Amino acid sequence: MAVAEAQLYAKVSSKHQGRSSSALLEPLLAKGFPAHIAQKALVATGQKSIEDAVKWLHSHCNDPSLDDPIPQEYALYLCPTGRLHSRLQGFWKESRRQCGKNRAHEVFPHVTLCDFFTCEDQKVELLYDILKRVGDSFSQSFPSTISLTLHASPSYLGFFIDDRQANVLKQFAVAFSSEASALADCHVKPSLKQFHLTLAHRFYPHHQKTLEQLAKCINPGEPCQWVAALYSRDMRFVHYQTRRALFQYKPQNIDELLINAGDLIYVDPRQQSDVSEGWVIGTSHRTGCRGFLPENYTEKAHEADTWVRHREYAFETSSTSFTKNEKEPSVKPNGEAHNLSMARSVTNVLSLQNTALHRGVLVMCHGERVDQVFGKSWLQQCLTADGKYYRADLNFPSSLPRRKDSMKQFECDPPLSCCGIFQSRLIGEALLDQEVTVSYVYSSPALHCVQTAQHVLQGLKLNQKVRFRVEPGLFEWTKWEASRAIPVFMTAAELVEASYDIDTSYRGNFPLSSLVPSESYEDYVSRSSAVIKQIIRACPSKGRGVILIVGHGSSLASLTRVLTGLPSRDSADFAQMVRKIPSLGMCFCEEQKEDSKWQMVNPPVKTLTHGANAAFNWRNTIMED
Repeated sequence: MAVAEAQLYAKVSSKHQGRSSSALLEPLLAKGFPAHIAQKALVATGQKSIEDAVKWLHSHCNDPSLDDPIPQEYALYLCPTGRLHSRLQGFWKESRRQCGKNRAHEVFPHVTLCDFFTCEDQKVELLYDILKRVGDSFSQSFPSTISLTLHASPSYLGFFIDDRQANVLKQFAVAFSSEASALADCHVKPSLKQFHLTLAHRFYPHHQKTLEQLAKCINPGEPCQWVAALYSRDMRFVHYQTRRALFQYKPQNIDELLINAGDLIYVDPRQQSDVSEGWVIGTSHRTGCRGFLPENYTEKAHEADTWVRHREYAFETSSTSFTKNEKEPSVKPNGEAHNLSMARSVTNVLSLQNTALHRGVLVMCHGERVDQVFGKSWLQQCLTADGKYYRADLNFPSSLPRRKDSMKQFECDPPLSCCGIFQSRLIGEALLDQEVTVSYVYSSPALHCVQTAQHVLQGLKLNQKVRFRVEPGLFEWTKWEASRAIPVFMTAAELVEASYDIDTSYRGNFPLSSLVPSESYEDYVSRSSAVIKQIIRACPSKGRGVILIVGHGSSLASLTRVLTGLPSRDSADFAQMVRKIPSLGMCFCEEQKEDSKWQMVNPPVKTLTHGANAAFNWRNTIMED
C-alpha cells in the first residue's frame, strides 16, 4: 500500500459510518450488499439508478480497494448550457486542432464556485439538498445576464465575469460552502478570486494570436442557461495520467490487466521506471483492478473523462431564450445528458469565420545519417574481411536491410544512425503528444528518409495504419551528390521485405529515371515546385489532417517557399541556408480557408537540440601518462 493511500485510510477509517436514507440504498441492502459498499457504488455512479449501482458492483467484484473507506472528492462548478456551450465546445475542438492540446482541454467549460473537497459517502445526499436549498434562495438575485469579457496573456485566455455579477456568484458559493461545512461535515473553500471561464491555459506563446482569433468568434452574449453542477472524482488518482483503451486486451499472464475498448485507465508516471519498454502499469476505472498493459493499446484521455456529475441547479436568466425543443436535455445525475450535449455540439460544427484552416504541410529533414557521424568511409569501418556487416560502434545500426545488389550501394545511400532512429521516434512521440493528425506521408527515396518516415510513424503509433508514399521527386539537389551519379535506391520490394510500411500502390510523380545527375539549380527548383503542387492536389482539401513530407535539408526551403508564394533563393544563399538545417529540422505551412493560400507558421512541436558525443578510448585517455 502506498504511503499516501495509507494516510488517506487513516484519516477516514475512524469517521462515523452513518446510514443513508436514500431510497436507492434499501434495494441494494436487500440484495445482500454491505451498506458501505452499496453506498460507494451509488456515489460512484452519481446515485442515478439501482441498475447502474449493481452494474458497478459486479464490475468491481475483484477490486482490491472495494472495502477501503476513502471518500470521493467533490467540486461545484457553474456551467453554461445551450448555444453558448455549443460555441465553447466548438472553440475547444478548433483550438485543439490548430494549436494542439493545452491544459484547458482537460476539463469542460466552467466557472469554479468551490474547488475540490471530500465528503463521506453516506453524507453526499446532504450536498444535494444543500445545493437545492441554496439555489432556491439565490434564484431571484441571480444575475439576469452574465457579462463575459475576453482577457488574454501569453499563457492564459478566457472570459472574466463582471465584478458586480461575480459578487453574487461568490455569495452563492460562500452560502453553499458554509452549509456543506456545517451539515455534511465537509471542509469546503469557496472560490473568492476573479471569477473566470478559461478558454486556454499553458499554451505556447506563439499560439496566442491564433487562439485569440478563435475566441473572438465566440459571442459571449449567446443564449445560455447557467447551471451549478456538483462533480466528483476519485481522490486516489488526482495526479495520475488518464488513458483510454483503443482495443481490447486479454491478459496473457496473471499480472496483466484486462481492458476493453473505451476503458479508462489511471497511470502513475512515477511508477513506470521499472516497467518493460512498451508496457505501463495502470488501474482500470471500470473494474478497479491493477496490472500491466501494452501502452500502444491506449491513448491519452482527458482528466474530466472519469468524473461523475451528480446534481445540478439551473438558474433562469434573461438570456435563456431558447424554446423547449432548443433547450439542452435535463441533465441526469451521472452526467449522461451532459456528455450527450457535448457530443451533439461537436457534431454541429462551429462556423469559426475566417480562422478555420484546411490542411497543414509539415516538411521535415531526415534524422542523423551514419556518414554524418563516421564520415563517407563509414561502411569500411563496419565490414569484416569477408564482407559481412558488423556494428563497430553503438551508434551504427544493429543491422542493415537486405538488398539484392552490392552492399557498397549503402555508401551513396546511407542509413540512419541509432541516434537518428531515436530522434525520429522522439519527433513522432512529440507529434502524438500534441495530438497532430497525420493523414498522408511522403518520403524521398533515400534510405535515411524512408527510415525517418517509418520511425516517425512508429512514434505517432501510426505504423501499419498509415502507409507512406516514396516519391523520387523529393530527392535532394542532385548537384550535391559526391559521386556525380544518382544513388541506387532500394526497390519497393526490398523495402517491403525489410518491413517498411510503404504504399506499394503509389506511383511517383517523378520516376527515378527522370532524376538527372548534376542538375541545375533552376531544374531542381522547378522539380520541387512541381512535386509539392502534385502532392497538394493528391491530398483532398476536405481532409483536415497534416501532410507529412520527409525529405532533405534542401526540401525545407524548396518546397515551402513555392507553397507560400515566395520566390526561390539565390543558389549561393540557398546552399548557405541548407547548411544551417539540423537533423529533423521542420517547417510547417497552413492553408487559409478564406483564400486557400498557404502561410508559414510555427511547427506543432519544439525543435530537437543535443550536443556532440565524441568517440572514447579509455586506454588512450585514462591510462595515458
